[in-house]
Amino acid sequence: MLLGVPKEIKTEEYRVAMVPAGVRELLAAGHQVRVEAGAGLGAGIPDEAFALAGAEITDAAGAWEAQMVVKVKEPLPIEYDYFRPDLLLYTYLHLAAQPELTRRLVADRVRAVAYETIQLPDGSLPLLVPMSEVAGRMAVQAGAHYLERPQGGRGVLLGGVPGVQPGRVAILGAGVVGHAALKMALGLRAQVTVLNRSVSRLNYLDDLYGNRVSTLISLPETVATVCAASDLVIGAVLSPGAKAPQLVTEEMVMNMEPGSVIVDVAIDQGGCVATMRPTTHSDPVFTVHGVIHYGVANMPGAVARTSTFALTGATLPYALVLAREGLAAAQSDPALALGVNVAGGCIVHPAVAAAFGETATPLAQAL
Repeated sequence: MLLGVPKEIKTEEYRVAMVPAGVRELLAAGHQVRVEAGAGLGAGIPDEAFALAGAEITDAAGAWEAQMVVKVKEPLPIEYDYFRPDLLLYTYLHLAAQPELTRRLVADRVRAVAYETIQLPDGSLPLLVPMSEVAGRMAVQAGAHYLERPQGGRGVLLGGVPGVQPGRVAILGAGVVGHAALKMALGLRAQVTVLNRSVSRLNYLDDLYGNRVSTLISLPETVATVCAASDLVIGAVLSPGAKAPQLVTEEMVMNMEPGSVIVDVAIDQGGCVATMRPTTHSDPVFTVHGVIHYGVANMPGAVARTSTFALTGATLPYALVLAREGLAAAQSDPALALGVNVAGGCIVHPAVAAAFGETATPLAQAL
């Protein structure tokens, strides 16, 4: 199969969907790879490295002409004209929060596999994990930065100093993002409270960290109380394939201290904070009711080299399967089947369909 790797064009997205080692793996399996010129520069990978690995360096059209296109982020409107019925698209999609993109993929009968919904029988999301780890760590870094007074924050040092209380961090969600944020916040010696719906997950964190972390069941009352008492609130909730549940209301934001910070990692899926909207790395924050909101939708793109190698290590095994068998591979792999969001002019992922008030078409019927 011919695979194409376009350059990412989302604002300040510096990652690339393939590394030279991945190109070598695909060529060894009998496939061909085209990489758009300059695609890897943001991650410190020159065209020459891809060429030495055996890739053909091409332009955007050449990359999109491939039978299978491998990306990092969802296509933007300027790329929709490349859509066609024989295209297999493999990337992050977050379709529940992308109605226009979803309509075009359906109308053009693209077969689209989303990294974020490939799900193993134990419920884990192997292609989301590496970027969730990055985003969770970055959320604390970003929050700590915007708590500084020159950035408009309260002037709070998360770790405090001897004789002064540390900063208070609330983490909404205890999955991969939440746990990564927790480890980072504890590393800075902040005072941390984690909220989650799963008691077993909170028990797990309690076993790991004991009284270093406070744990609470996530209910509207507990969320409101903890947000009002926190310097930094991190939204780390996820419903695979679906829009993120809105946990923080505007009233809760109004009750937070001026100069507090909210970082909503769930913004890719619509966000879990009522007052949040997507932002960019060049214009990352805005203020509502005196509270600083950080809603960058591609946080890991800022650390593109780390993120690229972490992501491609996870995506390559499925890329090899898809290149070998096409979407037929999903019929024998339940995890990959959950990754198929759109095929044959139909929405096949139940959570994506539900986001638009529709019923999902069975995958076997769509293929």
